[in-house]
Amino acid sequence: MGEDGLNRVEGKKSGAKETPKKKREIGPGGLMKAVLRPGEGSKHPKEGDQVIFHYITRTTEGVVVESSRADHGGRGAPLRMVLGKSKMIAGWEEGLPTILKGETAMLKIRPDLHYADPECPVTVAENFPKGEDLFFEIELLDFQKVKVLKDDLGVTKLVLRDGEGWETPRAPYEVNIWITARVLGGPTFFSQKEGDPLHLTFGKEELPEELEKAIGTMTRNEKALIYISRTYCSPASYSLNLNVPPEAEELEFEVELIQLIQVRDMFGDGGLIKRRIRDGTGEFPIDCPLQDSVMSIHYKGMLLEGGKIFYNTRTDNPGGEPLEFASGEGAVPEGLEASLRLMLPGELALINSVSKYAYDKFPRPEGVPEGASVQWEVELLGYEKAKEWEGLNFKEIMAEVDAIKAAGNRLFKEGKFELAKTKYDKVLRDFKHMNPHGDEEAQELQTTNNTFLLNVAACYHKLGEYVKSIETCNKVLEGNPHHVKALYRRGTAFTETGDFDEARSDFKLMMTVDKSATGDANAALAKLKKREQEAELKARKQFKGLFDKRPGELSEETIVETPGHESTEASITQDSKAETLEKSERVEDATAPPQATTPISRLFKVGHQFLRQHIPGRCAIL
Repeated sequence: MGEDGLNRVEGKKSGAKETPKKKREIGPGGLMKAVLRPGEGSKHPKEGDQVIFHYITRTTEGVVVESSRADHGGRGAPLRMVLGKSKMIAGWEEGLPTILKGETAMLKIRPDLHYADPECPVTVAENFPKGEDLFFEIELLDFQKVKVLKDDLGVTKLVLRDGEGWETPRAPYEVNIWITARVLGGPTFFSQKEGDPLHLTFGKEELPEELEKAIGTMTRNEKALIYISRTYCSPASYSLNLNVPPEAEELEFEVELIQLIQVRDMFGDGGLIKRRIRDGTGEFPIDCPLQDSVMSIHYKGMLLEGGKIFYNTRTDNPGGEPLEFASGEGAVPEGLEASLRLMLPGELALINSVSKYAYDKFPRPEGVPEGASVQWEVELLGYEKAKEWEGLNFKEIMAEVDAIKAAGNRLFKEGKFELAKTKYDKVLRDFKHMNPHGDEEAQELQTTNNTFLLNVAACYHKLGEYVKSIETCNKVLEGNPHHVKALYRRGTAFTETGDFDEARSDFKLMMTVDKSATGDANAALAKLKKREQEAELKARKQFKGLFDKRPGELSEETIVETPGHESTEASITQDSKAETLEKSERVEDATAPPQATTPISRLFKVGHQFLRQHIPGRCAIL
């Protein structure tokens, strides 16, 4: 072809916004283009678009030196590249954006704009005519904006139809899909679009890893084309027989995600697995009962081993009525409630649970052996959210708060300290967003806030988390250093941590602030004294004989319980139980708090005090 039929292609100017790459000026005759067959429409490919095209490279004498077409010595598969990302010669980079879909064009490119370019990112054989002008016949089959899923551009995705929601599959989710696999620009080699959809379990290596990852970016009812280079479809890496032709370089998978079956390892240890078997209504997880609510469910409980049904609401409840309960109050086993919180109304799910999350800590139904794993088939009929405070006046809000406090106190008395603390914590969080009107409301809000903080401190105490109990009491005392209940509760926590001086200071301050608290303070001081004596006795035994040794010798004495000596726990049990702060606001029961394991730090502290009191002068522990 003579140059008369070629038009000059202008290079991108330095101010162009389409590309962040180094801009080049193309001189006269550097890049020429002739249209051999017109294309479709008026849109041209731009940076970020995937282009699929065939090409034939000829010398000025018409000798074919390179081609993608089989009838010219190529593999028969078109090239797939992404403008602005794929490595290509400069002449293609400038010329491809001028070609329409379906168009066949001839590009004449000067050596410094193809393989003779010092910055050319692709290489050719030594005998390739790099120093000559070359003609590139290009047929642009298609171009589309794609999502690049692999940095080397080996995997891209073109969305044909948007899906619903945002939930995407991942291991161990299951999916049902329609799928057709083709050689890019060639024949179909695998298809399942009739009968039953293809059922796959993520993480089971049924598909090539990169294809599974690409499907993992799809949402329900989405339809997409997934392009994958042959290097990512090694037959040894997956179990499903796709019959990929050995000569195929680029593959195209048309995938439609029919159903997404959520399978969740709820606690990440394999002990509680929830599998959705029927979709619910709404969007996950926005429309799930994540917060405390009143739920209505039907469920059937079965033993995993043997499948024996031990309870069915449809047959065992009067009239087949569903079970209704308030979540967050320990009304059903932990595993069942945790799974229900991630269900949508109308959803049906199978939940497999080990005994730890089933009936180890919950009243065991008849027919469920100790340590048995169970399966629940559960349908969430619906739920009623807890009443929102928005739109309520102050009096109505405080009525709701009283109801929550009553529920929390009941859980506390039942020994469900974590659940009780969750109730109190939620109110404290919500209080931060309240704006009381006037001093009276502000005072009531502050008083109630302190009550809930002290209830949280009591929960921490029962859970043996004494440092957190102290920190929570401090929040009250920061605003009111003479708050009697906070001093008392912090003092009892200090007693448990072995900080006896701090505890004594709190109890004495109680008596100074409020004479009516003298009885409680004296009882706490008596208990403190016995605990201190116990700790000192341990220290004496621990350090016994230490200073009888010559320098360099170590004591081999060990702690031995003295016959007839009462343990610390026994001493506390026999103490007075007169911890009688105002019962209407107290959470703790009348019994003494559980004895904590004596920390090493407490032993060293008491031992240090003992040494200071009984050993004159300086000493060194060798």
